[in-house]
Amino acid sequence: MYEYNDFDAAFVRERTAQFRAQVERRIDGSLTEDEFKPLRLMNGLYLQLHAYMLRVAIPYGTLNAAQMRQLAMIAERWDKGYGHFTTRQNIQYNWPRLRDVPDMLDALADVGMHAIQTSGNTVRNVTADHFAGAAADEVEDPRPYAELLRQWSTDHPEFQFLPRKFKIAVTGSPMDRAVTRAHDIGLRLVRRGNETGFEVIVGGGLGRTPMIGKVIRDFLPKADLLPYVEAIVSVYNLLGRRDNKYKARIKITVHEHGLEHIRDQVESRFAELRPQFAGVDQALLAGISAQFARPSLPAVSLAGFERAFNSDPVFRSWIDTNVADHAVSGHAVVSISLKAHGATPGDATAAQMRVMADLAQDFGHDELRVSHEQNIVLPHVAKSALPEIHARLKAAGLATANIGLISDIIACPGMDYCALATARSIPVAQQIATRFDALKLEHDIGPLKIKISGCINACGHHHVGHIGILGLDRAGVENYQITLGGDGGADAVIGERAGPGFAYDQIVPAIERLIYAYLDLRETNEETFLQCYQRLGAAPFKAALYPAEEKAHAA
Repeated sequence: MYEYNDFDAAFVRERTAQFRAQVERRIDGSLTEDEFKPLRLMNGLYLQLHAYMLRVAIPYGTLNAAQMRQLAMIAERWDKGYGHFTTRQNIQYNWPRLRDVPDMLDALADVGMHAIQTSGNTVRNVTADHFAGAAADEVEDPRPYAELLRQWSTDHPEFQFLPRKFKIAVTGSPMDRAVTRAHDIGLRLVRRGNETGFEVIVGGGLGRTPMIGKVIRDFLPKADLLPYVEAIVSVYNLLGRRDNKYKARIKITVHEHGLEHIRDQVESRFAELRPQFAGVDQALLAGISAQFARPSLPAVSLAGFERAFNSDPVFRSWIDTNVADHAVSGHAVVSISLKAHGATPGDATAAQMRVMADLAQDFGHDELRVSHEQNIVLPHVAKSALPEIHARLKAAGLATANIGLISDIIACPGMDYCALATARSIPVAQQIATRFDALKLEHDIGPLKIKISGCINACGHHHVGHIGILGLDRAGVENYQITLGGDGGADAVIGERAGPGFAYDQIVPAIERLIYAYLDLRETNEETFLQCYQRLGAAPFKAALYPAEEKAHAA
């Protein structure tokens, strides 16, 4: 993974010192809240429903054991003993005191971390496939390119005041575990003959106007990455609307001007920019890439693993759901669920963070990943270590065998924390998880992605959930709309709204009816919910959600 050089370290320390002075001026009254707001947002500090919230950048979701331990220390010393991992592969602290934030930022700088550009109308944290560099299906590790983009975008003088926030995702896998088509720019490493380059996607995004991104270049040589991305952001900075923040994202720019016009503008700007790079970016990339070499993974005996797998059904269940194939035989990618039944999705205590850090150091080549699905990943693990890893996770309450199942729910903080939220998300996720755990149906249901947002901003990605839930305020009462058939993978699609919303106490029973309908409708146990929906369409699922209407129609 990338390690800060002297320039990086000095830059972050300077920014932290600058913000410390700004905080002091806010506390003594020299700055009003309106004056302080843009300054704190540049440093990842939000004012939420009950307290400030600090969002810490974890570029492309990669961190080491020392960084995870530091996150644990910060949670204990300056927060309430836990952190919340997000769909941007970041971590948030929900209860810091303003006067403590500069000390938190200094502590982050001690381990090569910061909170710069985790807010504001700028290029946000560049995200990537959480299996990057380890996945068996990967074309190439996308993280060196994500790091190149991070360095390019940090404090970029032209792009600090864009029309709206700007999000980039990179993947090296055809499976697209990075949801690239729902980003302002999505970059997918692809092969054309013997050459590897990028499929470039623009104009994706969720929120109040969800759109799937469009391919602006089907093949971009890797050497052209930075000038082409800069061309896209330059065109957006010029054409993007600033008169209405709800129409300011690049998805609206592409929609209003048309893809062909945007492509023409981008290609023209790219032709101007390309000569200015003159290979400097490629020299930088070469140095970055050397830091992302896969660790040496020697062959190991599988006897202990096979013995545990064949004799322990709990271990076997965990392997089936939480462990994926690695590119190197005899090794595996382990997903650690932060979705224990009834827990807050994405939350981890300081003690749990330390357990994960220890596992990374002892068995995982000192590397962890944060997934956009709010779980933690050990990307390089020998299969012989899996029984010990499982035992330690179990002791820490981290061995829930539910990755990709109905309780592995993405949920935004909702009205429990967020000032923008119009409904609760966390309790709904908790109730769904505990209900299906009680019914003992989770593993029979199989792969199913439920995503929940507490407002129309869609931080919970509900539009691309197989089942999406959107919480809204209807005359002071929480109302939950359901969408069906969404998908964030390679063939991404926005889910279809099923019909009228449900009250807070009706939403879990509605989901239960939906799932029982699926179990009755599927052709085989191997047919997933999404496959069943795609085969049959919405009608039988709507009938299950609204049985009274169906009866009235039949009468």
